Amino acid sequence: MIDRIDHLIVAVKDLEAAENNYKKIFGNEPVWRGEHESLGTKNSIFNFNNLYFELLAANGDGAGASLVNSTIDENGEGLAGMVFGSDNLEKTKEQLSLKGYKLSGLALGEGLDEDAGKKRTWESLFLPDEITRGLFSFAIEHKTGKLDLLDRFQSDCVHKLDHVVINTNDADGFIKVYEKDLGIRLALDQTVEKWGGRMLFFRLNQTTIEVIARSDEAESKDSLWGLAWDVEDLEATHVRLTQLGIETSPVKEGRKPNTLVSTIKSNTCNIPTLFIQHLAS
Repeated sequence: MIDRIDHLIVAVKDLEAAENNYKKIFGNEPVWRGEHESLGTKNSIFNFNNLYFELLAANGDGAGASLVNSTIDENGEGLAGMVFGSDNLEKTKEQLSLKGYKLSGLALGEGLDEDAGKKRTWESLFLPDEITRGLFSFAIEHKTGKLDLLDRFQSDCVHKLDHVVINTNDADGFIKVYEKDLGIRLALDQTVEKWGGRMLFFRLNQTTIEVIARSDEAESKDSLWGLAWDVEDLEATHVRLTQLGIETSPVKEGRKPNTLVSTIKSNTCNIPTLFIQHLAS
């Protein structure tokens, strides 16, 4: 039903400043700079080999501008949404409708590249509150002008998203939505006695959705928290970032066997960010 995490949305005040920060962090140039006239937004997109990363700023009035402004007003700059990809959005809608969800019609979207004059179009399916549970999310099917995923990167640059971290207060409800209804594979469900919660791993398109679950009596709610990015040579990446003035923690062994990790402590638009290198076992 859901084929991939298509992209992540980051709400920012100053698009140029955020783009410059992430050019340094990723070691790559954006593949798209454009605007959505009907949504009142402008964006900058970085592409990787499993998804893309969208910096989004308000640029007028519209639903997109409202999302950016409300996110920044409530929490400051940072992660604003996670978008799922579908190869057949009409079928996805039908399947979710059969599960009892009330859905609106598919919405046509359009983006214009301000540099190259290119146009992209897509269809979106906005998901009901019972699925999103407080996390802004929708499903998308690209129609024309699709941005191809990149497959070649320097060893000291980011090449894919390793995992996205989501907080929830309702692990069982999260499993129902993501595994049973959206069809995303649940790879791990374990209780972590040290902090009295559960950890869930869902996997699709080389990406892990890592869910940290701590139960309470409040209404079920999910929220995006942080990101972990994959690099091939973390020591070289650490040197590159340090030379660019990006604050990072020393490279150390990760909790997962055969990994090295380093935390990025500045220039991330308030997103907790980890770099990880997977070593040959």
